[in-house]
Amino acid sequence: MSAPGPRRGRPAVIGLGPRAVVALLLVGAVGVAAFGWPFLAPPTSRVAAHAQDAPWLFAGLLVLLVAVVAATISESGLGPKAVAMLGVLAATGAALRPIGAGTAGIEPMFFLMVLSGRVLGPGFGFTLGSLTMFASALLTGGVGPWMPFQMLAMGWFTMGAGLLPGPERIRGTAERLLLAGYGSVAAFAYGTLMNLAGWPFMSGLASGIGFDAEAGVAANLARFTAYCLATSLGWDLGRAVVTVVLTLTAGPAVLRALRRATRRAAFETGVAFEDNGASREGHPEAVER
Repeated sequence: MSAPGPRRGRPAVIGLGPRAVVALLLVGAVGVAAFGWPFLAPPTSRVAAHAQDAPWLFAGLLVLLVAVVAATISESGLGPKAVAMLGVLAATGAALRPIGAGTAGIEPMFFLMVLSGRVLGPGFGFTLGSLTMFASALLTGGVGPWMPFQMLAMGWFTMGAGLLPGPERIRGTAERLLLAGYGSVAAFAYGTLMNLAGWPFMSGLASGIGFDAEAGVAANLARFTAYCLATSLGWDLGRAVVTVVLTLTAGPAVLRALRRATRRAAFETGVAFEDNGASREGHPEAVER
């Protein structure tokens, strides 16, 4: 009698079970509210009246929700070999982040997150992105109310790479172009999300482009657009360019290394029992494939 051997193709390091999907949807809903509440809450609401307090409350809630999601995904199949790979990739990403700190958006960790999410899937990607940002915050001393927002945004960023189409079919130049395009868009999206996280705090410092709790959605949207153009466009552009260049140049080697490491780790190795005939004791031998 023989058990099915390991599946070929895309490694499924962390399977997304029903509880993991529900947890991701929950943290996604709260994340949308946490990032977008200035546009979701009407000017007369109590949330808008406490503009300085709301981001702090959402930050505390996001810490708990991200922890719940990570624990739920772990229960879906995060074995010891996957934990080891998660630790190595998170440590590498955290070490790469300070390289370009304060230098025009030179952040090489983003391309590593894209490629890791592509190879290892959305569940692993969300966990890796969140953990990497947490570790880098500890490494660089960047712990603050913005950290949960960074963890969530990077988790989405890395998970999205695992949801891109054609993981088994698209290879070579086509895959690199797909990942480079996704990385460039996600780099700008990440910057925009982080602007949303900090923008409500700027109401008293930048009266012309800061959040106005008494203004309508259209007025605040115009203010936010001006805020992004004035403060982070150059940084986001640098992040996107670095991500694209590294994906196109170093991408093939990194993708091969990630896929080779996943195959050697044999995350999905099964145990097959084969009847090789009667042994001296008359029992079949167990053979691990």
